Amino acid sequence: MAKVAIVSDSTCCLPVDILNKYGIQLVPLFIVYKGESYRDGIDITPGEVYKIMRKREDLPTTSTPSAGDFLEAYRKASQETRSILCITLTSLQSKIYDVALIAKEMAREELPDVAIEVIDSRAVAGALGFVVLGAARAAEYGAELDEVANTARAMMKRVYLLAMVDTLFYLARTGRVGRAAAWAGSLFDIKPILEHNTIVGETAPAARPRTKVKAVKQLLEMFAERVGNQKVHVNIHHADELDEGERLKREIESKFNCAETFLTEFTPGMGVHAGPGVIGLSFFTD
Repeated sequence: MAKVAIVSDSTCCLPVDILNKYGIQLVPLFIVYKGESYRDGIDITPGEVYKIMRKREDLPTTSTPSAGDFLEAYRKASQETRSILCITLTSLQSKIYDVALIAKEMAREELPDVAIEVIDSRAVAGALGFVVLGAARAAEYGAELDEVANTARAMMKRVYLLAMVDTLFYLARTGRVGRAAAWAGSLFDIKPILEHNTIVGETAPAARPRTKVKAVKQLLEMFAERVGNQKVHVNIHHADELDEGERLKREIESKFNCAETFLTEFTPGMGVHAGPGVIGLSFFTD
């Protein structure tokens, strides 16, 4: 049994078998639809969220989990171990880190013998997932809390996300267009590529191809520039685009030196803002 339990939030895009293998606990975000709140990945699936969004009416929003939700995760983890590492979505795009810290303070009285550390990953989606997975693997090998936390911090410097957004309609609706608004003129006729690295900690526009074919091609070119011939770990994301995700996975596996590849549905915690049709690559190199 690992000495350190790993907790994260449901935006991390790790496959279920990986979560189960390492005993990683996820605190779900809430998807709010027609006045009802649904726990991400528990009460509603990513596919169901994206099918709702394709109708472009009565669109869902998201809500941050409560400190009580994180406290419950800490309680559950404390039944197995005396050390817990919680790794969250970047604090520059969410309040989840702050909430997890509040829960840590709440746990001081209730769980006085449990050491809890909370890390702001500055990452999103599968990039966050790789930070979480790196920590979980270190914990499985018997590392202590400080070693596991240092492993997570080292991984933070290595992870990266590139993603193609099918339309700016959803980002514009929620006011999340940000710097992409500078691409005025034909805002809704482009398939923008966004990038996220932990140095910046925020998702930013990187390129603006005008067709999906060109966008996927450029996405792979940008990936190749960052990876080269190095051994790479890749999580391919899709938002209700399974066929495209599977095709992209096959292409990456055939052209690159892959240590491991995953295919996951893009987290609706971000997809509610980005919309269906997203294709993304989270990755790091050895």
